[in-house]
Amino acid sequence: MFEHVDAYPGDPILSLNENFQKDPRAEKFNLSIGIYFDDDGCLPVMKAVREAETAMASDLGPKPYLPMAGYAPYREAVQSLVFGEQCAPRTEGRIATVQTLGGSGALKIGADFLKRYFPQAQVWVSDPTWENHRFIFERAGFTVNTYPYYDDATGGLKFDAMLAAIDALEKRSIVVLHACCHNPTGVDLDRAQWEQLSEVLQKRELLPFVDMAYQGFGSGLDDDAFAVRELARRNVPMLVANSFSKNFSLYGERCGGLSVLCESAVEADRVLGQLTGAVRSNYSNPPTHGAKIVTKILTTPALNQMWRDELASMCGRIADMRAAIHERLSRHVNGESLSRYIKQRGMFTYTGLGAEQVDRLREQYGVYILRSGRMCVAGLNARNVDPVAEAIAKVLV
Repeated sequence: MFEHVDAYPGDPILSLNENFQKDPRAEKFNLSIGIYFDDDGCLPVMKAVREAETAMASDLGPKPYLPMAGYAPYREAVQSLVFGEQCAPRTEGRIATVQTLGGSGALKIGADFLKRYFPQAQVWVSDPTWENHRFIFERAGFTVNTYPYYDDATGGLKFDAMLAAIDALEKRSIVVLHACCHNPTGVDLDRAQWEQLSEVLQKRELLPFVDMAYQGFGSGLDDDAFAVRELARRNVPMLVANSFSKNFSLYGERCGGLSVLCESAVEADRVLGQLTGAVRSNYSNPPTHGAKIVTKILTTPALNQMWRDELASMCGRIADMRAAIHERLSRHVNGESLSRYIKQRGMFTYTGLGAEQVDRLREQYGVYILRSGRMCVAGLNARNVDPVAEAIAKVLV
């Protein structure tokens, strides 16, 4: 019956992570998967999460199904954090938000919704982008194209080419954008560039789909949401996928949200209904536990401040590791290209290494990064930054 089914090649990131686990060497370094590790190389349990979950454990009760749209207080908290408490479309009821299974679930629900109501549209993603962007939208039935983004020569942004390409798209084309901490390159637009891009998106009547998986890991919770809030200020219809996997260290709880900014409250109500329909056809309704943890933290002032402080500390540690590997590499290698380690932002850096150099890193020195050259800087710590820098310097020679 199933002999015609071809083999799944696997996800390149998860497959590499599995190979790392099988590597018998005592000295090996996993800088592949996008997870924040602390300076001890451990997945942290945030203090605010521990306190919220402990309080919840003392008040156990029934666990009924959530509504298809999700836990209502959670959805309110998502809107407040993503768009800002005083965002006009939010106060006017023009944003439809559903709870999703992480950021990937938000992208999937959004893709299904868009394919139903914009069936002729095509999707445009940055070159490069997170591999799952293409996979999700193609599986939803879209043709996926790319717009210029990363400059291999400088380790920076091809902004003029990006803007020109987007300015030439057909009306109602779907443009996938990274709000901050671009995955995989770590290269972001600055505020002035976001303003220019927002103007083009509005003028050309394009439909932005903003993926915000790393809010708080760039330059702060509010700054990292600038792209979303600028589009909202201009009343540009858009979709926003957000995730709490990284900034709450709740990877396995699959906490995310999908929000759609509409032109009226009536329109938002209809959109919300269709989003819940997409949820129903995918997984019926979302889980409770992680959503209640996030909600308790975001709606309890003391826990909220505790979480914000710890998140800022995590962001600061990543910046310190960027500076550390830049300094270590500077001892061995000269060149302006090293500046990418400190100019790029967030959990990832495009190292500029080629696939063969990446293979040498892994095979000879036990340093695991993606063959694209993407390194998860959040996997560096005070103990491994020296051997990692030495290994990179050796493959660069």
